[in-house]
Amino acid sequence: QVQLVESGGGLVQAGGSLRLSCVVSGRSFSPLFMGWFRQAPGKEREFVSGINLGSGDTYYEDSVKGRFAMSRDNARNTVYLQMNSLKPEDTAVYYCTTDPRPDPSGRWDASDWGQGTQVTVSS
Repeated sequence: QVQLVESGGGLVQAGGSLRLSCVVSGRSFSPLFMGWFRQAPGKEREFVSGINLGSGDTYYEDSVKGRFAMSRDNARNTVYLQMNSLKPEDTAVYYCTTDPRPDPSGRWDASDWGQGTQVTVSS
């Protein structure tokens, strides 16, 4: 069974930075893609970023482009989300996932999910 364990969330002032980490274990083969999603109170879950673990290519939701950067350390089975210039609207629970993908309607989903880590940005 796959386990995804996130860490690095916390409380930060607007304009500040946080780095989230996610360690993957328990899978007999490596996923090709990993991603981050978030869910704010009262809002639907949304895709944030994804990475091709082979090439390192990354892709982002428009509102975080230029502020967030996803990376990976394949030797450590770990992916990271560096979040800079944080805004109050970035406040959410952030989830690490394997195999993020859009369905035909454009809604994003994933195969495996971590337990989430809270990020709170104060104004």
